[in-house]
Formats: sequence, structure tokens, C-alpha cells
Amino acid sequence: MNKPKVFTISYELRSGNSKGNVIETAPKENPAEFMFGVGQLVKEFEENIKNLNTGEKFDFIIKSDNAYGQVNQNAIIEVPKNIFVIDGKLEEELLEIGRVVPMQDNQGNPLYGKVIEIGAETVKMDFNHPMAGHDLHFSGEVISSREATDNEIQHGHVHKDGCCH
Repeated sequence: MNKPKVFTISYELRSGNSKGNVIETAPKENPAEFMFGVGQLVKEFEENIKNLNTGEKFDFIIKSDNAYGQVNQNAIIEVPKNIFVIDGKLEEELLEIGRVVPMQDNQGNPLYGKVIEIGAETVKMDFNHPMAGHDLHFSGEVISSREATDNEIQHGHVHKDGCCH
């Protein structure tokens, strides 16, 4: 296996295609750094970037099935409204359509649910990834690339100026 690489890139992520809604940006003034080859990124994203060199531009679409998948209807569930009671008081600010609420599954693993409907006794929540069902359009430029250091590989993330961040 090749040694993981660290890429610094500027990019724009849009939903669907080059005309879709902007989801995320990392301009040249504040680029993103990623460690490739350690399984933390969408595989097809890595495949499209890994052979590029400094200064090279990219523009590609990752179909939803190769990104975050299709919307799973089983991940849209109703939960009892009383789980939003904290210290005997219903936390009304959490019960807002569109709000993403940090929660835990039965094993204590963190997950995020988006409030999509509020009923008298239940709250309908969507636990799909926010980009499920969306094709992802990436465009941008490689600012730099280098081999990851042994320390970065050991920790599983990029170190900037020799420090963890």
C-alpha cells in the first residue's frame, strides 16, 4: 500500500451539479487539509484527487450511491416527545423543524437527527446523512500535496506546524 498523502485544497461542493446549491467551500485563503489513504473520506473523492499535483484543478461529480447513499426510509422515525424533557422541562428550542439534534443510539454511539415534524406526543426525525440522496459536485484546485508523516499516520489526522489540531 502507498503511504497516505496530505492534500491542501481549495474547493466548492455543490449539490447535484455545477449549478446546484453550494453546500461547502474552502477558498484559497482558508484551504482544507485532508489525509488521503486512511479511509476517512468518500472513496471516490480520494480516487479523483490522489494523482493530482500542486496547481492542478479538478471538477467531478460523485453519484449519491458512491457518496452517502440514497435516503433510507428506515432512518426516518418517530421518537417520543418526552425524550426532549430535561430537568422536568420540555426543551422547546430543540423542537424546531430543520434543527439537527445530537443524540445517541441504543449502544451510546453519537448520531444526529433532523427534526422534520412535531406532533402532540412524538417528533419525526430523519437520521440519514444530510447529503444522502444527493450527487456531489466538487470543483477546485490542489494547493499542495505531500506524504503524511509517521506521526500523522499514527494519529490518523493532519498535523499543522508539528501540532495536533
